[in-house]
Amino acid sequence: MTGSPIGGAAPPPVPSIQEAEPMTSVDHDDANDPIDLTGATARLDELRIQNLGVIESLSLVLPGGSIAVTGETGAGKTMVVGAIQLLMGGRADPDMVRVGADEAVIEGRIVIDDGREIIARRVIASAGRSRAYLNGSLATATALAETVGPMIDVHGQHDQQSLLQPATQRSALDRFAKIDTEPLRLARTSIAAIDAAIADLGGDATERARQIDLLSYQLRELDDAEIDDPAEDDELRASEDRLASAFEDRTAAAQLTELLGSDGALAEAIASAASIADESSVFAELASRLTVVQDEVADLASTARTLSEEITDDPESREAVRARRQLLAEMRRKYGPSIVDVIAFREDLRSRLDDLQSHDARSLELDRRREVAHAELVAAETAICAERTAAAAPLAHAIETELQKLAMPRARVDVAVAGPAGDDVQLLLAANPGLAAVPVGKGASGGELSRTMLALRLVVSGGPPIKVFDEVDAGIGGETARAVGEALSTVGGRGQTFVVTHLAQVAAMADTHIVIAKSSDASDTVSQVRVLDDDERIVEVSRMLSGSPDSGAAREHAQELLSSTQGR
Repeated sequence: MTGSPIGGAAPPPVPSIQEAEPMTSVDHDDANDPIDLTGATARLDELRIQNLGVIESLSLVLPGGSIAVTGETGAGKTMVVGAIQLLMGGRADPDMVRVGADEAVIEGRIVIDDGREIIARRVIASAGRSRAYLNGSLATATALAETVGPMIDVHGQHDQQSLLQPATQRSALDRFAKIDTEPLRLARTSIAAIDAAIADLGGDATERARQIDLLSYQLRELDDAEIDDPAEDDELRASEDRLASAFEDRTAAAQLTELLGSDGALAEAIASAASIADESSVFAELASRLTVVQDEVADLASTARTLSEEITDDPESREAVRARRQLLAEMRRKYGPSIVDVIAFREDLRSRLDDLQSHDARSLELDRRREVAHAELVAAETAICAERTAAAAPLAHAIETELQKLAMPRARVDVAVAGPAGDDVQLLLAANPGLAAVPVGKGASGGELSRTMLALRLVVSGGPPIKVFDEVDAGIGGETARAVGEALSTVGGRGQTFVVTHLAQVAAMADTHIVIAKSSDASDTVSQVRVLDDDERIVEVSRMLSGSPDSGAAREHAQELLSSTQGR
């Protein structure tokens, strides 16, 4: 952590991200697999920022629970939220880079309760394209959004929050009422599979007849070709080579026969040598070996004579082989790069033709199956719609009850359910009396929208395990501020929650307190960030209460406020 403590000596500086040892993830085989967070918790374990806005260098190791982020206006609290959004795949703007720096670097380590770790990194160039990394490998911003995005929910004054998405509102209603949507999913999957099978049968009768004619012609052509041996072309090539060289081979065989025959020079020379060797016992062994040679030469002559008689120059056979090879080449050109492919294509043709020719029977069967599946779908939709409709009013009332504690005492909430399965779920909000309830996000201010999301989070369990609330307490104070703080602390108890706040009552409720302090000189402004210990926290809360951290009365009030939150 970098920065000066509130009311104390400055700690040793922490190396910048570029100087520090890069984050590495635990070696898991499934580290890059899609993250399934069903029933899981996760936390942002470590955050590093360099040259982002007024933040020159930041390095934090973060706990779970609720974390308050405070500091004077303009100190850079929004930059911390922006850094988290960049790790989620948010839009990178070169204007985010600190003045005078070439690039900004943001790194985050997310630890999941099953032991997996996700390392996300963004590099924003002051000129040029930004870069993204996931678990040490180059990635796209979309990949970060798909991997990190589902783990973090940001609720801020100016953010497009997940609450605005219809799927989020429907999911919240289902979780609130513990509605099992699996039968509906299975029914829709079954209908989709049957519809795909119907589409695969072919088009109208005219189109089907055209397809049958074409496939029949192709199958007839392939059947007539009688292609069954994948090695046939290789064998034909060898036969063609032999037939093409028949004349030359016969000539050579005749020459061999003449040279090796009994009247040939070789036989005569060996016979003369054998006769000389027989005249003396000294050459007895040599004479015996020459006799063997004579027998071998005679056998070679016989073989050459046989080959000469067997080799025939057959132009008709040669032409037949060439014609067959041309036919195979034509079949490969039309139906596949190899004989194996041609054979496979023929069998596929046969299957497709059978399907088309049995279209009427298959169509009737698929129609029957679709009627059954449609009935099951309607039953599932009706049941789910009834459950969602029944749960709409209780959910609305529960959200209203929480909003009453969050400085929206007269807000009215409706949950509209429409569609065959009640899929069209809309959260409607009238923030003040006399206003018509409209879809949340259209008529609510940023603070009202954020508090509505907070109320929904209090009512409905689930959602991303890491939550960031950016100044959701705008425009409130007193007991309401305390209630907002308690609500945020409750949400933090279900996972990790960051709360950017100006209210001492809210900050005092947090498990951990982070302060962002700004310092300026004539040429530069730098923000430093640190986690506060108990004494430093009293100083910061007193500043938030009175604007004067040195005030004894403010410190007493801060200590009382912090003490009152213990054991809550």
